[in-house]
Amino acid sequence: MKVALSSQLLALSVLLACAKAPAPSRVFRVCADPDNLPYSNRQQQGFENKIASLIAHDLHARVDYFWFPQRRGFIRNTLKTGDCDCVVGVPSNYELTLGTQPYYRSSYVFVSRRDRRLGIASLDDSRLRTWRVGVQMIGNDHVNSPPAHALANRGAVGNVVGYMVYDPRAIVDAVARGDVDVAIVWGPQAGWFARQERVPLELTPV
Repeated sequence: MKVALSSQLLALSVLLACAKAPAPSRVFRVCADPDNLPYSNRQQQGFENKIASLIAHDLHARVDYFWFPQRRGFIRNTLKTGDCDCVVGVPSNYELTLGTQPYYRSSYVFVSRRDRRLGIASLDDSRLRTWRVGVQMIGNDHVNSPPAHALANRGAVGNVVGYMVYDPRAIVDAVARGDVDVAIVWGPQAGWFARQERVPLELTPV
């Protein structure tokens, strides 16, 4: 009886200790876009949100987000103003920040409707000069992305349709609807939004 009672008291003491354990006093401040899946969102569903949580766990800290749309001037208006300690995702060798070793690599991908069986696999495919081709444009001044430059160098100009890089769903939707024959989209964005389309899409690395 005494042994059983001692065990119960010990268990109760552990439960009380857990209940009274203080929340982490350290804060890991992260600047992120509140609506930028698959990277981050306010509901913390993106893979950058998961990475931030892992880092905070190792630091015995809690994550505190400073939300800001990831547009031109993002670093200037977040990290450089002291509103956060870290931005989880930046390009490799980014001159505006100190970075870790890159934790993933990706390429652009061709996105097309699977039922059309286009079999597109190269920027040198001559059909890209006649098809309607969707490409992502960067910034409010519609600066050309690498795929747009590559297509222009191959004579595909008049048939190219631009979509803002900040709304990746729009370009994937355009493929699903048939507004464009094929699109060239940054890999993580293409993969995320292609899975949400009702029409099966084909993704092929450029």
